[in-house]
Formats: sequence, structure tokens, C-alpha cells
Amino acid sequence: MLAIGTKAPAFAAESTQGTVRLADHLGKRPIVLIFYPKDNTPICTKQLCAVRDSKAQYADYDALVLGVNPGSLEEHRQFSQKFGYDFPLVTDSGETIRQMYDVGQTLFGLLGQQRIVYVIGRDGTIRYAARGNRPTAEIVAALARDSK
Repeated sequence: MLAIGTKAPAFAAESTQGTVRLADHLGKRPIVLIFYPKDNTPICTKQLCAVRDSKAQYADYDALVLGVNPGSLEEHRQFSQKFGYDFPLVTDSGETIRQMYDVGQTLFGLLGQQRIVYVIGRDGTIRYAARGNRPTAEIVAALARDSK
């Protein structure tokens, strides 16, 4: 996991909403990166539904929210449509984004990547980093701290 204060690595990747170029947003607005293991699994679905249901809270900070995992673009599209996710799910097919952000794998990679949430501040640095399915209030609090 990258340390707080680290400059966030830029990447470009395909998503359910077209190509995402992180460099276009770094230093301009806060970004929430949610690394989650797998589409259509109970905890991942719950985690991303919480993001969907908290859209207004993220919008208050003009935060770009991105879900990231190595699933295919087609898997992401189906998952996104099934649950009405209105934020991009990024496909990390070569797992380069996972590696740039020092996100480990679970059980030798059999169950996918670790679940980590990063908040990248308006200055382009990591302001919050935590493992697990983090509560929305905790993520929004990190966005609030960054906006001061």
C-alpha cells in the first residue's frame, strides 16, 4: 500500500465510461480509487453499491470515483449495468495499476487483488489509504480534510 503523502501514479486505462486518463484529473480534483477483488461477489457488490448510493456526498467534493480490478471490460459493463453504477469501473488487465499502487493479491492471487481504498487529494498526493471495505463516512471525511 502506498504511504500517505506519496505522489499518486498516473495511468490510462479503459473503463465502463471510456478511457480514463488519471493525469487529466490529478492536481485538479480529488480522486477516490477503490481497488476491489472481483465483480459480482457479495462484498464487492455491497462496497460499490454504497458508493452508488452516496453519489451526492462524493459530488459535494467534486470527487472522481473509480473502481479498479483486473476483470475484463465486458465483465465490468455487465456488473455496472446490473447494479446501476454511474461511476467508471476501470479494467486493469495487465495488473499494472495494481502494481503502481502497491495493491497486493489475496491467497496467491486466487481470489484477486486486495481491497484498498485511496483518496488522492487536490494536490495529486495520497491523502488516505486503508485496506478493506471502508465506510462511506470515513472516505468522505478524508475528502473533507483535503478540501480545507
